[in-house]
Amino acid sequence: MKNIILTLFLLISASLLFAQDEAKKDTIPDGWATTGKLTFLANQSAFSNWQTGGDNSFAGNLNANYDFNYKKGDWTLDNKLLASYGLTNTKNDGTRKSDDRLELNSILGKKLKKNWSASFFMNFKTQFSDGYDYTDDFLGDNENFLTSGLFKPAYWSFGPGFLWKKSDNLYVNIAPITTKFTFLFDEIYTFNSDTHLFESSNDVKTFGVDPGDTSLFEFGLNLRAYYKFDLMKNISMENMLSLYSNYLEKPQNVDIDYTMNLVMKINNLFSTNLTFQTIYDDNAYSGFQVREVFGLGVNYNF
Repeated sequence: MKNIILTLFLLISASLLFAQDEAKKDTIPDGWATTGKLTFLANQSAFSNWQTGGDNSFAGNLNANYDFNYKKGDWTLDNKLLASYGLTNTKNDGTRKSDDRLELNSILGKKLKKNWSASFFMNFKTQFSDGYDYTDDFLGDNENFLTSGLFKPAYWSFGPGFLWKKSDNLYVNIAPITTKFTFLFDEIYTFNSDTHLFESSNDVKTFGVDPGDTSLFEFGLNLRAYYKFDLMKNISMENMLSLYSNYLEKPQNVDIDYTMNLVMKINNLFSTNLTFQTIYDDNAYSGFQVREVFGLGVNYNF
């Protein structure tokens, strides 16, 4: 675990040092500035008399990435809304959810000197709809066991700190006094791989929330970093990293949430998109969670 954190820190440090020579001076005028992209990713497969086997399938993912930022004098307010939802349909399994994310990030900053500002950040994340665990289909109808949903769980964190911002495409916010809540407003289930049984949140601790409770309070250190750059012409990479250490319990078990969006532009309408996300949170799972979405995208900029 320590080696993973050290590697991430070195990668971020190298990226920041490399980008310092490339980032342009901030010349954003006062007022609101908005930019966003709506992308629909699709992939499909079909088989007819295919002797080696295959299952007809179609998958679609809708993604929104929207920035609405405000600046007035030494004050800045940066907001980023991330939303995605995906469904997969196969002949054997029917329609299942393949992606679900709703997240809002906000950072209020008051400039101190050069690239440094006093800051206050807020992050909220949950999902849109109910989800189920299909890892062991031999159990039958897994849809009897709800594993996630709106506010099942939801995370809300906020706190003061310091913002280092070179540009809208490169910044790091350090919040050493962060309050974090985990909400769990209804019963959900988790799958126990040892017993091959689903366990209710009313009976066992789930996402760190004690049985029967609806929330978990944590207090610790939060670091958030954002870096977007062009790998080469028409290929851009967006990186978002969040680290959190809970002072109150096992501070050495640092929560990690890293997302990489790689966009390979074909023209103004079409692109090939790759999203990779990995999460380490021992309250939710004892190892790394990984999500990867790849497909041809139809884009609408607003």
